[in-house]
Amino acid sequence: MPRPFRFGVSLTVPAPAAEWRAKCRRAEELGYDVIHVPDHLGMVAPFPALVAAAAVTERPRLGTFVLNTGFWNPALLAREVATTDALTGGRLELGLGTGYVRSELDAAGLPFGSPGERVDHLRRTVEEVDRLLGSDDHQPRPVQKRVPLMIGGNGDRMMQLTAEHADIAAFTGARLVPGSTTGRLTPVAPGELGESVARYRRLAEGRGEPAELNLLLQMVAVTDDRAAAVRPLVERLPDSTVEQALELPILLVGTVGQIVAQVLARRERFGFTYLTVLEPYMEAFAPVVAELGGR
Repeated sequence: MPRPFRFGVSLTVPAPAAEWRAKCRRAEELGYDVIHVPDHLGMVAPFPALVAAAAVTERPRLGTFVLNTGFWNPALLAREVATTDALTGGRLELGLGTGYVRSELDAAGLPFGSPGERVDHLRRTVEEVDRLLGSDDHQPRPVQKRVPLMIGGNGDRMMQLTAEHADIAAFTGARLVPGSTTGRLTPVAPGELGESVARYRRLAEGRGEPAELNLLLQMVAVTDDRAAAVRPLVERLPDSTVEQALELPILLVGTVGQIVAQVLARRERFGFTYLTVLEPYMEAFAPVVAELGGR
């Protein structure tokens, strides 16, 4: 039997305190299982934002999606994780990635490094945070015996790290545009995403407990005219057709019934049972959450 679905929403838009609390409550009302925050300059600081979310909600788990590990020292990160887990009542999920937006590291006065150096730093961070939080001597202490770990990224070394350590394997369904320093991404076709999932599964064959597979969705459009909804995207993607755009795994386009069928198909084909939508699509995706949540 496949895992039951979980649905998350990534809150990407900074807001004053009252508005932030209101949209966190709204996410819970709509049935979302996880409230996520990203880790980018110009957006909210992840850990205080999650503590604020916890203060006005009861059920959703709270996740970083995902931390730019280049911003973080492992010892300081372990302190943040333990404190946040304690202040949220043990609802934290820790998402980590290498970071891919060079301009943000430049603005912070931090080294971006080569791809290999970024993966090395992520591995050191994962292993050191795990060691620190696993020690009874570490203060403060998290509530959870193990804070669930999500790792997101592509490439063989990232897949190996994810297979070794992650409770949740996150897939973006997109790749960085070569030469971009601002994090511009381009979507990948279903075949390429399928190959990534298959590569991860091969590396994770020896795991005792399979990881949960997450997919970040970039667009949800509830519409009777699927073609019209994706035409603006096709105009920005060279050599792409409307038909190809409608097949992209990171897009959900159609009536609510059609989108429900698309979500079920992604679980059947790729194994994705944990889907995250971006904040602008929180309301549009809510009927699907109501239909499939926990199934």
